[in-house]
Amino acid sequence: MTDSMRGGLLAQTNIIFGRRKVAPRVCVADGKKHLRAFLTDILEDFGFITSECEKADDLEETLAIHLPDLVVIGVSVDGIEAGKILEILVRREFSGRVLVIGPRESIIVKAVRQVGEEYGLAMLPPLTTPFAAGALRERVAILVTDKPVPSPAVHVAEALHAGWLELWYQPRIDARTLVRRGAEALVRMRHPTWGVVPPAYFIPESDDPYFRRLSEFVIDRALEDWRYLLEQQSPTDISINLPASFLGNHQAVRDLCGRMPAHPAFGGLLVEVKSAEVINNLNVLIDVAKEVRLRNIAVSIDDVGADWPALMGLETFPFAELKVDRQFVTGCANDRLKQTVCRSIIELAKGYGVRVVAEGIETRADFIAANEMGFDLVQGFLFGKPMGLKKFARSALIHPVLAPK
Repeated sequence: MTDSMRGGLLAQTNIIFGRRKVAPRVCVADGKKHLRAFLTDILEDFGFITSECEKADDLEETLAIHLPDLVVIGVSVDGIEAGKILEILVRREFSGRVLVIGPRESIIVKAVRQVGEEYGLAMLPPLTTPFAAGALRERVAILVTDKPVPSPAVHVAEALHAGWLELWYQPRIDARTLVRRGAEALVRMRHPTWGVVPPAYFIPESDDPYFRRLSEFVIDRALEDWRYLLEQQSPTDISINLPASFLGNHQAVRDLCGRMPAHPAFGGLLVEVKSAEVINNLNVLIDVAKEVRLRNIAVSIDDVGADWPALMGLETFPFAELKVDRQFVTGCANDRLKQTVCRSIIELAKGYGVRVVAEGIETRADFIAANEMGFDLVQGFLFGKPMGLKKFARSALIHPVLAPK
């Protein structure tokens, strides 16, 4: 083996060593920003780890760093960029698959596929516009696994150190006007091997010493994201989830208060604490809720369910809202028992003069039922799944007012 061949082999080995891919990776190459955003949103929902290229010249770096399994080419009017992309893929001996997307009667779409096949690229059947998300999924089905995400052996400390954690946002909707009234921040891990990982795989136990560091990350990132959203659109009220153990630490609470923005547009931070934790630490959290509300922070009681009677008869109720557990909301339209629990919690909230929120609204029937029962806010897949910061910002600009279909 010559030195040049050995050097090339080692270079290629260094690129892929230790980076075995489980979640498929895709690079979307399209000159139009809104089309790249549309395609990456759909592909992320399918389980892909995405990257974008605006120009053909950007593809060289992407192929080296992101190691895509699929390259999606949006055909431009003149087709020059598509030709350059094919040239790069051939020169780099790209071993993944290539999908071309373009107008139905476009000669260029057919030509790009034909040329790609002639040069030995694995070309998928082209996708013509307009198309439904299901059609795109059919094209890339060979790369999408139906297997569940494996439980990664990653401690939250490693994720924090590596910068793998981020916040996703789910909109909170006014039940009467259907206007967006803020968003709940939900922590996610973007693991280099497993892709986007839900919190069940990495959230530590409440007694874990790194739980406080995770909580501090959530606070800091939420406030950083608030500033980003302010620049992109308008002020967005954000709620975050914190454990009772964090709020029970006096220094942690003081630090939390000290982090609040002094910006005049800042409407306050909502902190959600699970109902069971509130009930088990009721006196402490009542004192904390009283203290922090003077610093533009409100406390919400999350996942209220069959334990609601424990919150009755309190002399003081400094909490801002009650959120009904999704298990009593999802399917409530056809379940009288669930409706009874919901109505009891709504009556309790109204008695204290606080908001009541329904989480887990997934169907129009459940939304109508929640509206009729008197919920102030609703949240659930019917109005939007949790999404990354940039996608959430774009969705707010496109759909400032949401209506269930």
